[in-house]
Amino acid sequence: MILLAFLVAAFVSALLTRRFCDPDSSLHLLDLPNARSLHTRPTPRSGGIALLAGVGAALPLLAVGGWLGPAAACVLPAAVPVAVVSFLDDRSGVGVRWRFAVHLAAALGLIVLVGLPAGLSLPGAVWQPARPLLTVLTVLFCVWMLNLYNFMDGMDGFAGGMTVCGYATLALLGMAAGDAAYAVLAALPAVAALGFLAFNFPPARIFMGDTGAATLGFLAAGLILYAERSGLFPFWAGLLAFAPFIVDATVTLLRRLLRGERIWEAHRSHYYQRLVRLGWGHRRTVLAEYALMLVCAAAALAGPRLPAAGQALLLAATALLFVTLAAGVARLERSAAP
Repeated sequence: MILLAFLVAAFVSALLTRRFCDPDSSLHLLDLPNARSLHTRPTPRSGGIALLAGVGAALPLLAVGGWLGPAAACVLPAAVPVAVVSFLDDRSGVGVRWRFAVHLAAALGLIVLVGLPAGLSLPGAVWQPARPLLTVLTVLFCVWMLNLYNFMDGMDGFAGGMTVCGYATLALLGMAAGDAAYAVLAALPAVAALGFLAFNFPPARIFMGDTGAATLGFLAAGLILYAERSGLFPFWAGLLAFAPFIVDATVTLLRRLLRGERIWEAHRSHYYQRLVRLGWGHRRTVLAEYALMLVCAAAALAGPRLPAAGQALLLAATALLFVTLAAGVARLERSAAP
């Protein structure tokens, strides 16, 4: 039943993605180039709808087979408002305040369904802030994850590749912890993303759009929080699985804040955008990002099995890798400057 569900997810995702590429489709929603864009021609942005449809089509099969466990009951309902408001935004536009209100409500709903973790796991310790602070941090994490995933959906094959690698890593972590239902649920978006990637890999014929990116970011946050709450694997291991997105988006945001830039305005200063603009192109840049995703996935899978000192060393080595890569991009920019 699991294999059949995965096949259905990939098939429906690919079929609908191909359909939404057609200008005659009712969901041929165009992404027009703007100051943030790396593309130069209008491109459909409804691929995420197809991806989520693939996930949705497989859920009844998993339910019949008894493979939808507590994680699905906690995480999936909370993601519905995010998917709905993101779809409306893709289709006709929704004000920032309304979107943010829905994001906050969804994050609070997730906390109600999943529950707050006792604390946040660190190598050899657990940080246990006061409950009000923990609640605020949890809400901020959920809202930031769904938004950063959207920010990083700006290059052919990038968000789709992160979905495959990141969610597959969560699935393997869940399997290693002995929670097969969690593993199956986490693997489902990864499998559906393969059908989408067939049309999104450079040169992309279709993009994921807010519907897919925001919902997938929120689902990732929910699955990571559920794992921490249930003791499946530490919070930091889940962060490592999506580190290529989290680090780029967070560091870019902080850099813009320090420069006094208007962070709500469109920009092209993410590291992946800078590489494309340096002449690397979409394909070369996304393949380099895929390699980074695999390194982070390996670190996430190995980390929980290490002693505390080994975990700390692993996190330090990963941080050093990102610092080195950031310095490398800056050096390339200096070399390319007239």
